[in-house]
Amino acid sequence: MPMRPARAPAPAAARGLYELYRAASRAAAPAVLLWRRLQGLEHPTRWPERLGRPSAARPRPGSPLVWFHAVSLGEGMAALPVVRHCARLHPGLPVLLTTTTLSSFEVIKDLLPEGVIYQFAPLDCPDAIDSFIGYWKPSLVLLMESELWPNLIMSAAANGIAVALLNARMSLKSFNRWSVPLGLPLVTLMLSKLSLVAPLSTIQAVRFQLLHTPPGIIHFAGDLKYAVGDVNAGENEVIKIKDLQQQFSNRPLWMAASIHRGEEEVILRVHDELIKMYPTLLLILVPRHPHDCKDFSLVLKKQKANFVLRSTKEVVCSSTRVYMVDTLGELRMLYRVTPVAVVGGSFLPGLAGHNISEAAAAGCAVMTGPHVGHFYHMLLEMWQINPLAVKQVTSSAALYSLAKQSIISRDSNYCTPFAF
Repeated sequence: MPMRPARAPAPAAARGLYELYRAASRAAAPAVLLWRRLQGLEHPTRWPERLGRPSAARPRPGSPLVWFHAVSLGEGMAALPVVRHCARLHPGLPVLLTTTTLSSFEVIKDLLPEGVIYQFAPLDCPDAIDSFIGYWKPSLVLLMESELWPNLIMSAAANGIAVALLNARMSLKSFNRWSVPLGLPLVTLMLSKLSLVAPLSTIQAVRFQLLHTPPGIIHFAGDLKYAVGDVNAGENEVIKIKDLQQQFSNRPLWMAASIHRGEEEVILRVHDELIKMYPTLLLILVPRHPHDCKDFSLVLKKQKANFVLRSTKEVVCSSTRVYMVDTLGELRMLYRVTPVAVVGGSFLPGLAGHNISEAAAAGCAVMTGPHVGHFYHMLLEMWQINPLAVKQVTSSAALYSLAKQSIISRDSNYCTPFAF
């Protein structure tokens, strides 16, 4: 069904829906936070920050303050180059970065420029948002990608704070959800309060326009995920790279990155076939979520495959077939070690791909599956510049064939770094 513009909703309907959302979010917030804590999804000591309370260790600096918000690790890494640029351009400017997930906290807290404050983001309920904004008093709020939260946006607007949506994207699923009669008035109200929407592609811009984003605030700025490489490797990372290169010696390598549960079956099946041709082949397996390593390990044990976990610091020996990475924040470094990289989150229906530019920038021969979601625009842009930059496969047989070809020709032009 083609996307169609809808008539702009009446302001009264939008306001009524917002008040309903505001009441529901206030009532649900305590149960939501308790459930997340019981599931281990919140920091054991810093969870009060989710209620809008400041960290005791970091008092509020002077005004004006710029607040960046990114939900998880991928969005946080995309925000980092902008945060660093702000710190370089305005050394005394107070900058606050918030994220939601523990994985983003563990990685990003060590990559921030000196002076940048990190907090966990407040829940989108009136009390937490009002407490957070009342304390930090930001002059500008920069939301990353798809962070459309009614209480946050409406509270910022009520306090005269400019709000921008960077790397703005909206999946077709989200677009359809917001387009229903109960969703359209609310999202239109939110979008009317923004000062800037910087979509990462034309199709994203069209979706925002169809949801009645004011045309004058939509401006293209490119995909920030291309700029992740701006975060330079430090001395420790260089040491890690050399250590891995020494461990892997001259063995043929390939890597499967950001692998979701269920995708490991595809990757391991292909690896078994490749080993028949390359008996010393080593697979670097990087689950999207480190907690999936337990299930992946069980699969490998059933297959009687020799593997080591990165966190145990076991030395890779000649009989090791899989090197499983159960640590966070090392993907960019690992791309510099392997000549061939498969980017997961793309081999099963319902998944929507992951950033492929990091692997291409590291000089890998890059492959991905058919389900790439909004990253398809990145594929198209890279193909326009270099048709061999990334290969998209639709089956495990095609993945096997291409991986085999890539391992054979890893020193050919196919594996030269992608030029941005």
